[in-house]
Amino acid sequence: MAEPTTVQVPTSDGAADAYLARPDGDGPFPAVLFFMDAFGLRPRLAEMAGRIAAHGYLVLVPNLFHRTGPMPRFDLAELADPQRRGELFGRIVPLISALTPELVARDTGAYLDYLAARADVTPGPVGIVGYCMGGTNALRAIEAHPDRIGALASFHAGRVVTDGPDSPHRGVGTVTGELYFAHADRDESMTGEHIAALEGALDAAGVRYRSEVYAGAPHGFTMADTAMYDEQATERHWTALFDLLDRTVGGADRRPG
Repeated sequence: MAEPTTVQVPTSDGAADAYLARPDGDGPFPAVLFFMDAFGLRPRLAEMAGRIAAHGYLVLVPNLFHRTGPMPRFDLAELADPQRRGELFGRIVPLISALTPELVARDTGAYLDYLAARADVTPGPVGIVGYCMGGTNALRAIEAHPDRIGALASFHAGRVVTDGPDSPHRGVGTVTGELYFAHADRDESMTGEHIAALEGALDAAGVRYRSEVYAGAPHGFTMADTAMYDEQATERHWTALFDLLDRTVGGADRRPG
């Protein structure tokens, strides 16, 4: 399998740089949108996209911060220094805050159009996976495009439940696909109370879903380039992700051959 390449995806606000990972062969392949965490496009995400591609999916990992230009490079070594950590998040938080539900919905439409126009992508709904803030925005994406996204897997997402009228959990009534949520243990951005509120909203809307807390796993547990990495939880995440994708958007009737 070839290494992911960098592509430019047209949007209404300029091109978004993105990783593209695809299986060997001509395809067509079922597609997966991969929404990044706050630290953006970097080797770890390229590696993860490559693993999904090796499982038979064409994967697009867009730079969700594209309006500020090509993906800014963050030095993750700053996370280990309390002062530099604060400075790092001081640069990142405004980028996260700028991603309004309206912009996420609009950009997702552009990413989906890009995938639909490719000859090596199987027609039909795609899957979406998101990490940290990417999980939150992936939920917004499937809520905005329920006919085009057939499944969502969200890992250690935060602020899925807020007091705001546009809280992501309030929009689940539009969802027709299947959802999977893996929550980090003892996560202040997604507490037990938040999880209960999310599950209550999903139950009330009749959404098909699984919601699990990964005991002992910290926020950001899939990211091997940070101190939050948890190998056991990450392997569990791969099993859950491929189980969801293979049963939904990557089912036997969607796979070539």
